[in-house]
Amino acid sequence: MRIPRIAVVGRPNVGKSTLFNRLVGARKALVRDTPGVTRDRLHGVCEFGGWRAQVIDTGGLDPTAEESLTARVRAQVLAAIAEADLLLFVVDAREEVTALDADVARLLRRVAKPVLLVANKVDTATQEAALADVHALGMDPVYPVSAEHGRGVAELLEAVRARLPSEPEPSEEPDAVRIAVVGRPNVGKSSLVNAIAGEDRVLVHPEPGTTRDAVDTPVTVGGRPYVLVDTAGLRRKGRTAEGLDRLAAVMARRSLERSDLALVVLDGSEGVTAQDARIAGYAEAAGRGVVLVVNKWDLVEGADRAPDLVRALRERLAFLAHAPVVFTSARLATGLDALFETVERVAGAYAREIPTAELNRVLTAAVSRRPPAGVRGKTLRIFYATQVGTRPPRFLLFVNDPAALHFSYERYLINALREAFGLSGAPVRLRLRRRRPARARVLS
Repeated sequence: MRIPRIAVVGRPNVGKSTLFNRLVGARKALVRDTPGVTRDRLHGVCEFGGWRAQVIDTGGLDPTAEESLTARVRAQVLAAIAEADLLLFVVDAREEVTALDADVARLLRRVAKPVLLVANKVDTATQEAALADVHALGMDPVYPVSAEHGRGVAELLEAVRARLPSEPEPSEEPDAVRIAVVGRPNVGKSSLVNAIAGEDRVLVHPEPGTTRDAVDTPVTVGGRPYVLVDTAGLRRKGRTAEGLDRLAAVMARRSLERSDLALVVLDGSEGVTAQDARIAGYAEAAGRGVVLVVNKWDLVEGADRAPDLVRALRERLAFLAHAPVVFTSARLATGLDALFETVERVAGAYAREIPTAELNRVLTAAVSRRPPAGVRGKTLRIFYATQVGTRPPRFLLFVNDPAALHFSYERYLINALREAFGLSGAPVRLRLRRRRPARARVLS
């Protein structure tokens, strides 16, 4: 059975994301003293005395919103309310109750679910005496908390736990493959996530930079669980002066660090840009498996342009020559089957374990085909190799002198391993250790 779900709702800038971060014990949501920072639904797990619940952070709710982007945020909030078992209605105790607070309260009264009124930013006991305005909303009791400092949060969780039944722990499932969806602003990352999920899980809008948080979206494809991490579009350094953009870029890079694979999304109608190459470099440097996704392919005239674009990708992204390329249209939901066939193949390569005997056989054949050239008067000799890790595959080579390995020969050995063991899309790491030749035979 699933664990209970709690949605954190309220008007903009009352501290919902700060409370969400406090409940889940991690800085998953962007926090900024600016209204409208959170736009998508964010999910996290709260643990309290052996009890667990899923917490959903939402954007600022305006029930009367008509402007396009604000209305879409409202739709995301309503979706969170629909999937939740209990609602935390957050208001700012330092301000008078606003007409928008009253509108949100009227909306929540029509929802047939328990609602707890949370007065946030109550840092001291003396501030509790000034909550008469909050009580006027007619949702007693009021739970005073300071999300920033943790004051009153334990009491709030006790009240939540009392209203939600205890559920048995869900049965263990295979570890989901975590996939970071990265790319420039407005290349269709969120649309692609929604197309894969089969519903509007994250906000999509023509305005670049709509996504600011890294949004985790669990999906199941072909019976296998995945978590898609939709990230903010990464802009050029010169265009990240605004604090929100800087924070979003940091969180996007952190999403890469906690993912297994990266879908590097490009706009097929625009070709390959310098920023595409920079973002792809982040994924490679993070040691993630990579699939290059050419999106908006429905906007490109002439299917025969695919080979030209692949050539351009190989030229501009030479360091990812091993990464497979998939063409998609998130708008038409085309290319998704091919995308996940490729994802499954790269995920397998990323976690592949290679028997030591097979590894040394392939390296022996590679050295025989092309013996290493000398480097500053030294010739590399490889005695033995073993795999020392996966995710990504990492190999330790015992050699006579690590300094005798030329970078071009290292690339040759990596390509030989990729071809022999199907490691396309996965980074391969080689580490060398000096060993005396008398202790091992030389691969030849």
